[in-house]
Amino acid sequence: MKKWSSFILITLAGTLFAGGPEFEGQPAVVLSNGKIELTVTLQGASLANLALLEDPDRFSPYRNTALAARLAGESSAKAEGALGHFICLDGFGAPSQEESRIGYPFHGEAGNRRFEVIQSTRVGPINSIMLAAHLPLAQEFVTRTIRMVDNESVAYVETDVENLLSMDRPISWAEHSTIGPPFLQPGKVIVDMSATRCRVGAEQSGPVPGRLVPLQDFDWPTAPLRNGGSISLLDVPHEASRDLAACQIDPGLMYGYVTAFRKDKRLLFGYVFRRSEFPWLMSWMNYTGNAQAARGIGFSAQPFDVSRRETVNTREMSGMPTYKWLPAKSKVRARFLVFYVRVPDDFTAVADVELDNGVLQINNKAGKPVVLHARLPL
Repeated sequence: MKKWSSFILITLAGTLFAGGPEFEGQPAVVLSNGKIELTVTLQGASLANLALLEDPDRFSPYRNTALAARLAGESSAKAEGALGHFICLDGFGAPSQEESRIGYPFHGEAGNRRFEVIQSTRVGPINSIMLAAHLPLAQEFVTRTIRMVDNESVAYVETDVENLLSMDRPISWAEHSTIGPPFLQPGKVIVDMSATRCRVGAEQSGPVPGRLVPLQDFDWPTAPLRNGGSISLLDVPHEASRDLAACQIDPGLMYGYVTAFRKDKRLLFGYVFRRSEFPWLMSWMNYTGNAQAARGIGFSAQPFDVSRRETVNTREMSGMPTYKWLPAKSKVRARFLVFYVRVPDDFTAVADVELDNGVLQINNKAGKPVVLHARLPL
């Protein structure tokens, strides 16, 4: 039996999933609880597909460029981009020149590593799976546990990162969730979050223009336009544009949230996470009008996807630190939950999201709240 740091991998029958399920050609596992179905790829332990079991179309909010290309009659071979929600660890953005020379990847190693399923259990109404991977360049060991409770519209994700080095170091960690077509459609989706002060990112390269003033501060959700005036970032525009914006999660909240509401289909998707673990959220607004379109809603330990050297040198933004520490020979843990539900016809937009005493309440701006069971603690 092989040891991964201090954690002994548990060998279970069928954990290698030889001949098991695949998703877009990648080995995967599928969790279901009577309400939702979540597909997790072994590469990167990524949340690749999320569907309501009552929905015959299995309409998922997650970005899947291969599916979008097929629906558009294009070759899926031309599709680009990672599936759904992947973890950026230990790195969020481009590595430094020195890191790049030794082969350190963009967004860190975790998304490129194959995770092994080391435990799969069911205890009463709770179904869980634990995956693990060693990151040899970062010298970290990562375990990711995903749980579901029967008949909840919620999945819970818990991640432990162990530092194998005998020194403290800054950690770059983002939960890079991305929505895309066919869920992402101009004029049909509202994206909202518990954000306060924000900053537009640097000028974005590429054929699609930016519409926001680079490096300008603003209060969510109203951002400054290059050609004067301002615009709400809640809506998905019809015109092509490509921008970044980083926002701090409201410091007065214990839990932050981000949601995406597909109005015509009455589908509401979102996350709740501890603000102390993920104090920032970066919006990647890649509105290309084709299969490559994306709306990133990545919550993170740092505001922008830049090298760890830059996060440390920046030190703070809007009065909030831009990096966190991973202590020597220690572990840090972070948790979040993801929910997906069909809302009533009178639901117009998210006013607030509250998590308390096993209840997830999504307050409606113009009607009754949506109340979900969320019995496991964050």
